[in-house]
Amino acid sequence: SNSLRFSNYLKKELETVSESEHPVEAIHVVDFSACDIPVFSKGNINRETSTFQDDFLSAWEKSELVFFVTPEYNFTLNGELVNAFHQLSNPTYAHLFHNKVFALVGISSGRGGKYPCIELTTILNKLISFSGQYSFVSPKFFESHETHKNINELLELVGPGKDFYKKFVDEFIDYSLVMANCWR
Repeated sequence: SNSLRFSNYLKKELETVSESEHPVEAIHVVDFSACDIPVFSKGNINRETSTFQDDFLSAWEKSELVFFVTPEYNFTLNGELVNAFHQLSNPTYAHLFHNKVFALVGISSGRGGKYPCIELTTILNKLISFSGQYSFVSPKFFESHETHKNINELLELVGPGKDFYKKFVDEFIDYSLVMANCWR
């Protein structure tokens, strides 16, 4: 999974940054390969019977800065994530959209990643507004082009464009952390 690879790379970079200028208490990566959130019309989220659902909700609840890293499929957003938002769009989960900063990453095996971030911006802003909460969706998102060519299995940057790629990842991380600190 290119999304999981980037998420783990992002975690590694955030741990490095947190040692310097921006303190970060804990970083959680939730792997959606174990996603078992039922389709909206077939059931509800039940964290008591699902390890994945409990991990997903717990990580989100504990976070002040939430990164959503999602693949771009046919110029659109990941279906499992859309379904999760449908499930979370009721008063029971309104707290997930309160006092958070959301930062978005679109993953592509080619040249893409913009469209899922644009869709996520719309969905998150609607859920924040609809639930009457106060949060911030960062306008700066990261498009990870050709992720598999830029980050290897050891989470190292590779290839001729690695310095360029790192520069933009670092700018995205810095911007996201500054916005989280401003919000706090």
